[in-house]
Amino acid sequence: MKTGIYITNTESQTGRSLVTLGVLKVLLSKVSKVGYFRPIINDYPKGVHDNHIETMLTYFNLDMEYKDAYGFTMSQVVKYKNMGQEARLIDQIIDRYKKLEEQYDVVVVEGSDFENKGISFEFDLNVEFAKNLSVPTILVSSAKDKQMDEAISNLDLAVKSFAEKDVVVQSVVMNRVKAGDCEQMKAELTKVIPEGTSIEIIPEIKKLGSPTIREIYEAIGGTILLGENLLCKQADRYDVGAMQLRNYLDRVEENSLIITPGDRSDIILGALQANASSNYPNIAGIVVTGGIAPEPQILKLIEGLPTIVPIILVDDVTFVAANKIANVKPKITPGITRKLDLSISTFEKYIDTEFLIDKFRSFKTDVVTPHMFQYNLVAKAKSKKQHIVLPEGTDPRILLAATRLVDQNVVEVTLLGNREEIMAKAAEIGVKINGNIKIVDPAKSEHYEDYWRTYHELRKHKNIPEDMAQDALADVSYFGTMMVYKGHADGMVSGAAHTTAHTIIPALQFVKTKPGVKTVSSVFFMCLDDHVSVMGDCAVNVSPNAEQLAEIAVSSADSAKAFGIDPKVAMLSYSSGTSGSGAEVDKVRAATEKAINMRPELKIEGPIQYDAAVDPSVGKSKLPDSQVAGQANVLIFPDLNTGNNTYKAIQRETGALAIGPMLQGLNKPVNDLSRGCTVDDIFNTVVITAIQAQEGF
Repeated sequence: MKTGIYITNTESQTGRSLVTLGVLKVLLSKVSKVGYFRPIINDYPKGVHDNHIETMLTYFNLDMEYKDAYGFTMSQVVKYKNMGQEARLIDQIIDRYKKLEEQYDVVVVEGSDFENKGISFEFDLNVEFAKNLSVPTILVSSAKDKQMDEAISNLDLAVKSFAEKDVVVQSVVMNRVKAGDCEQMKAELTKVIPEGTSIEIIPEIKKLGSPTIREIYEAIGGTILLGENLLCKQADRYDVGAMQLRNYLDRVEENSLIITPGDRSDIILGALQANASSNYPNIAGIVVTGGIAPEPQILKLIEGLPTIVPIILVDDVTFVAANKIANVKPKITPGITRKLDLSISTFEKYIDTEFLIDKFRSFKTDVVTPHMFQYNLVAKAKSKKQHIVLPEGTDPRILLAATRLVDQNVVEVTLLGNREEIMAKAAEIGVKINGNIKIVDPAKSEHYEDYWRTYHELRKHKNIPEDMAQDALADVSYFGTMMVYKGHADGMVSGAAHTTAHTIIPALQFVKTKPGVKTVSSVFFMCLDDHVSVMGDCAVNVSPNAEQLAEIAVSSADSAKAFGIDPKVAMLSYSSGTSGSGAEVDKVRAATEKAINMRPELKIEGPIQYDAAVDPSVGKSKLPDSQVAGQANVLIFPDLNTGNNTYKAIQRETGALAIGPMLQGLNKPVNDLSRGCTVDDIFNTVVITAIQAQEGF
């Protein structure tokens, strides 16, 4: 049975987008295909797309075209109304929605923006759409700048208006509530909202209500003098710099946008120096007014500073510019990933997601999509937070991933390296390193002597002298691995700037393999359109023998099971069953027998060709009695050449997400990154490392 969910609001600026983002994230973790639809969007110039649609399609990589994600523009709706053809409008909205309903398990429908003058008209339209689409409704309201009784009255009236049209609002969300009023707000709403309707409260989150410098620039115009690559910074408040510098500096607050005349070089330079100083907060940017650009010598001086912020020149006088800036409202856009991530984490923190899950219980499926898999990974990592050390603390990708991981409360992070260098690099790329991320300089650490002495003792059979042990433990890879060995960190992820050998050798030297395991191997989680396959070994063992191949198969099956995948193991070769012979296929046949003897309860098939392993029709034709053929989800390659090329070919040709490699067989989790890794790769690898630490493998 197909269905949808309608998310609408009582007025403009309620924060409805936060709820939509959160709902989409939850649904994508539970069902195979999710669509997105907006019955009405605002009018835009030719070639300009609706921000909400662009954001949802891009952020969640939804499999749909922009043109299919909306019904009509507001001007088209007004035209239908003026012609008295509202019924035809509703019919066409239903028709477009039903076409999406046929393609997707769930369709999330998001109401209009209420940015036009006819708020009552828009509200009535949303009620009609919810009624005629016959989908459960979530109604979002805002307590921002309202007395509590006014906010409650507005929401109560809205719920009753829906009820008059026989639309049952199954959940209400009161957003942007003062932090201290949340409990009282819920208690008062319980008195007026019908029984059976879920009541959710979200407090005011300052960063979600702050526009970026880019949004301000696009609203007020002007010329960007410096910092064009830093326009993603958020401005949490606005300060007019008019008084003398010594008095003004005490008024600077975190993420302030400074508005000052262009001839006030003292304010401009003082604000920039405050931004660079550890004694003052960071500022978001500077708007220079009056059409007066700072003198060339001043600009030259600013360009030479170690850290800068966006500086925008406008023709308006200070008072006019400040008024324009104060009226800028933040919008949801695809490029502001950190704000989108914060919106989702806020939703997950304050909303009863189980209520939504119950609504869609009938859409449970055995299919594991990439979205489901990734959502479940992060949720599992969060369930028992682990401490992960990242040795490459000055790599920009590591810094971005670390900030994202900590912001989303996934893991605790320690960065290794020189503190000044790490902070300088973070400032350069616009990343704020706060107290939630630890920084450790190996040679200056309180544990340094203990670490090198431990290493010296562990390697004394190799006649390692003390000075060599000291040098080794000053190295970030060795130091990070020793943190894991000593239990000062739960896992390590490295390799963004180091070779695989540099990452793995310390682990092999003293973390060592688990009891009964001789072979360290790796797997990738290959996230395809409708399922996740575990592929090994694609990164470590060049030409494993039959015994090693059997160990790789068993380890990979255990890894699959630990990550929620019921393992069906295919030992891949160039022939299936008894149809072929030769040294390589004989090796796979022997490996299959050894793996079955090691773990008789596992479903293992081999030798088997790739198509027979994954294609049901081919599998049934070639091995009709197999429990694995045609449905294998753990694919074991006979050698590194085959495995590495196959996973990369699948990744490139299908656009599948490859998470890994994840090393298996070590006593404690240490994982290696590719030097071409992305921020997402690092994020995902840290998440699976945390889960390895939880599971003890």
